[in-house]
Amino acid sequence: MTVIDDLAAPPPGSPLTAVRERMPLLLGALLTGTPIALGCEAVLQAEEVLMMGGLPVRLRSVRRRLARLLYDQRYGVSTADFADLAEFGLDHPERVYYSPAHWGTLRRALPVRDVGHQDVFLDLGAGKGRMVLEAAGRYPFKQAIGVELSPELTEVARANLAATRLRLRARAVEFVQSDVLDYDIPDDVSVVFLNNPFRGRTFAAAMDRLLGSADRNPRPITLIYFNPVEEAHLLRTGRFRHLRTVTPWRRRDTGVFGTTRVYAVTT
Repeated sequence: MTVIDDLAAPPPGSPLTAVRERMPLLLGALLTGTPIALGCEAVLQAEEVLMMGGLPVRLRSVRRRLARLLYDQRYGVSTADFADLAEFGLDHPERVYYSPAHWGTLRRALPVRDVGHQDVFLDLGAGKGRMVLEAAGRYPFKQAIGVELSPELTEVARANLAATRLRLRARAVEFVQSDVLDYDIPDDVSVVFLNNPFRGRTFAAAMDRLLGSADRNPRPITLIYFNPVEEAHLLRTGRFRHLRTVTPWRRRDTGVFGTTRVYAVTT
């Protein structure tokens, strides 16, 4: 069942009635690619709750789902659906299921003026390629690279790259199927993105590889970490300096989930 199906035929007097009245606008956006995702933020109030099938459903999650679908439709890609690594026989206590970061995450965390034509972007745990496409479409990177463990998700990312309607600014874009523990980080990478793809010893080993690259070729490196659950490890190394934290709009708490934290790798 789709989100549109879920929103159909609300009971009389339901707070979802106003949303249903706006469905022609949303359907038109899906067909035309009109960028009204931010409008959806205003249409659905963040704290409204409705009952569906006897269970409470927050309209915030519906709003986010609609926004993801609208952006995917606009860009001609398929990145919105979650994926459990168990589906591919790759489940592990230190590996996290595929959950796409929000479109616009990089725009809020990384100013375009901070990226030059010699910079290289790397997404470790790239999934279906959303952040690599965001980097390649918004910034003048020399190269944008996505590394993904799952062969199936890597193929989806490559298909998204081939089909996207985004006008890419990066000179080269590549998706590599590899375990991060086997991947040698190129010594010209200058921006690294993580969407909490792994934890524990896997995370520590991946950061050791990043620091090894920084030591081989000392250079400015920015780490952008969405859902930074392993921040304590970064800070314990003494090699990552916290620069800023980007929180969602209307955010009340200070937890790590939903936040993006930006670090500089020190040499």
